[in-house]
Amino acid sequence: MPTRLSRPRLSLFCAAFFVFAAPAHARTICTLIIEPTVGALHETGDCDQRTTPASTFKLALALIGFETGVLQSPELPKLPYKPDYPAWGGKNWTQATTPHRWMRYSVVWYSQQITPLIGKAKLEHYAKAFGYGNADFSGDPGKANGLSRAWLTSSLQISPREQVTFLSRMLAGELPLSRDAIENTRKITASHTTADKWLVFGKTGTAFPRKANGKFDYARGWSWYVGWAERSGRQVVFARLRQDQSRHKRSGGLRTRDGFLAEFDALMRKAAP
Repeated sequence: MPTRLSRPRLSLFCAAFFVFAAPAHARTICTLIIEPTVGALHETGDCDQRTTPASTFKLALALIGFETGVLQSPELPKLPYKPDYPAWGGKNWTQATTPHRWMRYSVVWYSQQITPLIGKAKLEHYAKAFGYGNADFSGDPGKANGLSRAWLTSSLQISPREQVTFLSRMLAGELPLSRDAIENTRKITASHTTADKWLVFGKTGTAFPRKANGKFDYARGWSWYVGWAERSGRQVVFARLRQDQSRHKRSGGLRTRDGFLAEFDALMRKAAP
């Protein structure tokens, strides 16, 4: 006959079960949705807190790349993978990559190959013109690695509100960019259609803060989803920033994207006049 647990032991067992079985969670730092011609439709949390843009920087980098000619089209240049490049993204990172694949699979090494071709001076020039956070490409102190790491838990910092303002200005044609640069960036940005027929364009981002010993804190990762959505002539721009409270196996950016998309229709219906 199975041994029956006493009530105190049963309570301890249940508590332990939920500690280890309950899904890990994250706190939402900010969710911001604006309609440029109207104003804020939804705003919760601290939307002025700056942190690393992580891979959401690819939206700004794509615009700069296409504007300067370093990126020529959604399929050019096609750069080969080399064994010394970062490969933690799996097989999607270990093959020749085009701008379209770069954005789709968030290939870090492709960013690190095109930033030196653009140069620090132009990156700073455009980031300042975009109002892209602090526009700081100095990198880690004393390491001269700004062109490979500035946007990855390093010197470049941006807030959700600044993300939304930057994208709003892009859509309104208020940035010093050609129409082609904007259109090509739009073409390579991933999109999803919601149940209410909103077409949502966006970019995820995941990065980890550093501990006092310099190592990454994988249990406190930041995650972003930023972009814009369109339906029947309307455009809204959004940013969501979250921070994990424990370690996860799946990318924080993907979890943040999926959570936002699952809520988006309800948030828009709630915001309707």
